[in-house]
Amino acid sequence: MCDIRYFKSAYHCYDVAAKLMRFYKSDEMYLNDVAYNLQQCVEKTLKAFLECKGVTVPPTHSIRKLIAMSRNHGSVVIITDWIEKNQFELEAWETDTRYNFDICLEAERIETGLREVKLFLERNHMGNLLNPDLTDEQKASLRKLLPRDLEIRDDFEWNCYYNIFKKKLADTADTANPV
Repeated sequence: MCDIRYFKSAYHCYDVAAKLMRFYKSDEMYLNDVAYNLQQCVEKTLKAFLECKGVTVPPTHSIRKLIAMSRNHGSVVIITDWIEKNQFELEAWETDTRYNFDICLEAERIETGLREVKLFLERNHMGNLLNPDLTDEQKASLRKLLPRDLEIRDDFEWNCYYNIFKKKLADTADTANPV
């Protein structure tokens, strides 16, 4: 079952990581928390898009598996080059930062991760700026797919619902306007 709380939880992990980095950049333990939250953000984002595609996601922290599942099941998530190239490192950030007390991650590497995960979120229009593809006409079409009593509170929620129904909206537009 698709639920925008998956998207909100993913974004929350990014937000926590960004705030920790801003205030505790020189503390190794907090750097580990930043890395862990970045991994969680990517993991939850991939899972959210899969769940919205109707895929039952097994309990896994493997970014590699989630990327493969996303491709195999036609998820609309946009996987950036950095996420693709660093999927094993992201996986290590999940396990190593929780169970290896001797791990010492480089602040520069974590800063890069923070920038790249932000880009990943932006490319997938997971943020507080309304997706520019979501016109008033698209919003009206999207409204028809949602429960009547559903209150959409902000642009983040509009973006989430658009991500969830993007394919269906495109299919509807194609059948309404045949070539």
